[in-house]
Amino acid sequence: MSKWIHVLVVDDDEIVRKALEYSLKLYGFKVYPAEDGPTGLKLARQNKPKLILLDWMMPGMDGLEILSELKHDKRTEHIPVFMLTGRGMIGDLDQAFDVGADDYITKPFDLMELGKTVKAKWEQYTNQTKVQ
Repeated sequence: MSKWIHVLVVDDDEIVRKALEYSLKLYGFKVYPAEDGPTGLKLARQNKPKLILLDWMMPGMDGLEILSELKHDKRTEHIPVFMLTGRGMIGDLDQAFDVGADDYITKPFDLMELGKTVKAKWEQYTNQTKVQ
């Protein structure tokens, strides 16, 4: 692929970040990794990625707090955010979408298939919103 899709991955687990980076690269994504919320917010504002993959359960600032800040900031409110989390109950889904999540991927997931899943969800999102 000649043009990379820049994606910010915010997850406190280094193994998950590295595995996501590897898997997503296979599908044309260039990953900016962040190990916590403050770093993720800084990178989102600086790099203006096309997509953010955001872990929900992290120490300190959790994914919903980060999501809320992203969606209330003029610099980042337009960036689609896909939540990555082990919280898969209906109420959890509703809560994430109420705060501003654009999609949701539940853990556990096959890391090698995740790149394919993210690519498919990204294409579906861009086709629906006409964002390129």
